Amino acid sequence: MILNEELLAVQRGEQGEAMRKVLNTLVMYGEAFGAKRMVKITGKMGHAVIGTGSMTWKPVFDLMEALIEGGALPRQSFTTDPRGVEPHVPMSLADRAMFKVIFSGQKRMEKEWERMGIKDQNAYTCTAYMDEVGNIPEYGDILGWAESSAVSYVNSVIGARCNRNSGILELMSNILGYVPEFGLLTDEGRKADWIIEVRCQNRPEPQLLGSAIGFKCVEDVPFIRGLDKWLGTDLTQTVRDYLKDMGAAAASNGSVGLYHVENITPEAVLSSLPGGGNSLIKENAKVFVIDDEEIARVKASYPNPWEERKDPSGAPELAFAGCPHFSCEQLCDWTDRLTEGLKKHGNQKVTMNTIFCAAPDVREAFEKNYPEKALKLKYIGVTVSGLCPLSYTSNPLTDNIRIITASNKLRYYSKARFFSEEELVDIITGGWKEEGRK
Repeated sequence: MILNEELLAVQRGEQGEAMRKVLNTLVMYGEAFGAKRMVKITGKMGHAVIGTGSMTWKPVFDLMEALIEGGALPRQSFTTDPRGVEPHVPMSLADRAMFKVIFSGQKRMEKEWERMGIKDQNAYTCTAYMDEVGNIPEYGDILGWAESSAVSYVNSVIGARCNRNSGILELMSNILGYVPEFGLLTDEGRKADWIIEVRCQNRPEPQLLGSAIGFKCVEDVPFIRGLDKWLGTDLTQTVRDYLKDMGAAAASNGSVGLYHVENITPEAVLSSLPGGGNSLIKENAKVFVIDDEEIARVKASYPNPWEERKDPSGAPELAFAGCPHFSCEQLCDWTDRLTEGLKKHGNQKVTMNTIFCAAPDVREAFEKNYPEKALKLKYIGVTVSGLCPLSYTSNPLTDNIRIITASNKLRYYSKARFFSEEELVDIITGGWKEEGRK
């Protein structure tokens, strides 16, 4: 790999042994993927995927401490993924004590992030690109992020450039201020391998559409046609939220780090203009049609994790929504949905412990700007939390809890059982009916 003078000085050890090791690690990473050079990170803020202080991550925290002691610190402020638990989330004293053991590294990790320059104590979220949080890259920015749903979003909806990195390589990239140039950082790497034709008669649920795309494309880049019929062509908050959830599902069921949507996402729009440059679609791109039948087939393919238990029957005990974290608009929309559902079923409060997840800054903005809706959610029994539902549910303590969700990402990485958004609202507001549930 060819290094510039700044990086050659780092390699000679002029910024210390820790920085030299950081550089050499990233060089080996880049050379494994055929990178010829390192390119400077241009985003104004970094992001870290490590937000939960699991007891099993002691080697990671030891590495972070060694980097700090060696003077190898991030070049810029940063946000990080959400915590695995929050004090105000309802749980028994016994469970709270057990969670303290499971996440016993949380305090140490947060102190290390403070020493490294984290933005603030509200900076724990997987949707750092929300306006309220403020970590919003610009079109064409080079990034070194790892959070799969965030990488998908900034690549696709914003038009920044970022590979799917690991958490440690992400940390080292933001310390060095450079990333190896390959894959989704290159023009060729951003061209579509697939043309996805959306031919649904009804607007497909984003989680299920993304899942179908991830199953088919795996790690390839799709160019999606037909969504503008349902979404229009303006990147409103509603459209951004739809693409956020669709991209997260494609990144979990597959490894899709970038997608283009005809007439909507910036690179697709720019490439269609006169003089827009080379086509975003490769000449040998394959075509895949997604219709209502395919969406139904994908949903039917999801396993029921409760069948693994000795007693697979029984009502759900906990519902999660907001993985990735909700926007303010989504919190308002789901409040309205639950209100209507409760009215329909003649109930005053939700039928089970229900948690909506959003960035701490988004939660505060929701309470400030929409106080009536925030009070309504509290009154009907819903907790709005900044925790990571994936971390909360992916531990032995929750293995025997019947959890339901409308998030494909949470379904994929935990033992939560998936239902469509309409089904989830119906169960939360009307109660569980075992008959007919598949």
